[in-house]
Amino acid sequence: MLSFTPTHLIIAFRILLSLLTRTTFQPDEYYQSLEPAHHIVFGYGHLTWEWLSPQPIRSIFYPLFDVLPFIFLKWTGLHSIAPWLVVYTPKVVHGAFAAITDIYVFEIAKRYLGVRYALTAQFLSLTSFFHALSLSRSLSNSLETSLCAVAFTYYPWDVSSKQNSQLLYYRPRFRVMVAFAALACMVRPTNAVIWAFLFSRFFWALRSSPRACWMALSDASLAFIMSLFSLFVLDSLYYGKPTFTPYNFLKANASNVSVFYGLNTWHYYFSQALPILTTTALPFVIVHAFTVARGRTTSPVEKNLWSCIIWTALLYSMAGHKEWRFLHPVLPLLHVCAAKTLVDLSSSRGKELSSLFAPPIRTRYRNFILLNFPVAAYIVLLYCSGPISVMGFIRNLPSEELTYGTAVGFLMPCHSTPMHAYLHRPELAEGNMWAIGCEPPLRNENLETYYDQTKIFFKDPLLYFSHHFPKSVNTNFPKSAYPATPPGSVPSMNWRHEWPKHLVLFGALLDVTGVRDVLQDLGYEEVWSAGRWWEGDEDERKGSVRVWKFTAVS
Repeated sequence: MLSFTPTHLIIAFRILLSLLTRTTFQPDEYYQSLEPAHHIVFGYGHLTWEWLSPQPIRSIFYPLFDVLPFIFLKWTGLHSIAPWLVVYTPKVVHGAFAAITDIYVFEIAKRYLGVRYALTAQFLSLTSFFHALSLSRSLSNSLETSLCAVAFTYYPWDVSSKQNSQLLYYRPRFRVMVAFAALACMVRPTNAVIWAFLFSRFFWALRSSPRACWMALSDASLAFIMSLFSLFVLDSLYYGKPTFTPYNFLKANASNVSVFYGLNTWHYYFSQALPILTTTALPFVIVHAFTVARGRTTSPVEKNLWSCIIWTALLYSMAGHKEWRFLHPVLPLLHVCAAKTLVDLSSSRGKELSSLFAPPIRTRYRNFILLNFPVAAYIVLLYCSGPISVMGFIRNLPSEELTYGTAVGFLMPCHSTPMHAYLHRPELAEGNMWAIGCEPPLRNENLETYYDQTKIFFKDPLLYFSHHFPKSVNTNFPKSAYPATPPGSVPSMNWRHEWPKHLVLFGALLDVTGVRDVLQDLGYEEVWSAGRWWEGDEDERKGSVRVWKFTAVS
């Protein structure tokens, strides 16, 4: 008879959640993983400037995790029998990766606080709004978080100069920690911010034992040198020339490129990111922070947890461009801190039986934590589902709709939808589909005067139509000269589009005076829509997703 352990249930839960996720969150979910992986295996995929610029900033290391399931589908022929498997098979992989975080946050808390705290930390992880939103997606931050959770488990959080060096430095555990920390840095080089701090504390505590310090330093140096060398070899093979993407990444982010994607206030991570990451666990996180700050605990573990969290938030705050998900790797540590408060406040429950689904905390606390469940369900299942649904509509179009010239054009803000990795229609490769782009100022242009293609289009859609489109629809639907804007393209370029068989757009565009009339006069009419009019992170992405088809008879 089959028996299922909590680990099995956690893995099944994360995979199921990944498979059920049908909404958009960040374009990087597709364009930094699935699209390049699809391009490697199937020969076509939408590559952004990050991959195509003379000094590419993205490593092929992370997309390799999606290359493997794509290779399986290609070798078995399943990709042509059931194209939808190209969408869902990577979801199984990333769902399994996500479960690692839930499993290892238990181990962190168990090792340093005890089983009751561990069950509560795992409960917080499983019910986390931000984990539901992001952890099962193919974002590099998500795998980074899982790898950090494993490494955190092997880090000596009770590190102190007062501790015996033989107890502090246990080489087998240290090597496991270093290996996973190095992998996390390979996935996202900025993860080094976390480990620079943790290793500094560790080596400072070992300073009285030169031999142990030297052995630990040797292990850490070897792991990180090997990881950097591996990145160099992999990326050089992929790009066909010597390429060190971590350097290119840092160089690009030191220019106007980073700020091009948004400039945030210095307190963003404290005033926005941390509350959104923790949601209903926030009050308990705050209580624990005050407990540690006021010296009400003598535990070096809790002090070191908060030192790592604050250091990471402060260092990341120095960058102009900030996003919630950049702090995702420290969320397991925040859950451990919140669990400490929750269990201590519920100590009157004594030694009552507890489990994965009933942690040893008061019922009112548990119910409060679960308040974010309806919001998480809406965000995962419904909010901004139109951009995903339209991919299914296009993927299921008959071949005769896609086999000639320009079949599909996207009049949307750049990267509003996935592309080939969610379509898997070879007919749409080789320029048979175009989209509005948004290349950053790779020449370090002035941001106040720089306009990418998306900004130029939405500034005056009618003017854009008159300058960059033919006056009428060519029913042969010829290919566009620029199906995608090349890296470093500037507004003075003579962008030319051809009117396609199908136009994909947000309803907000139709509310611009004259746009609906122009499309109808050209011979287009709406044939499909999905989503809700109020959804979207900016005005241009509201109004639900629409598909207009050329139906006029020549």
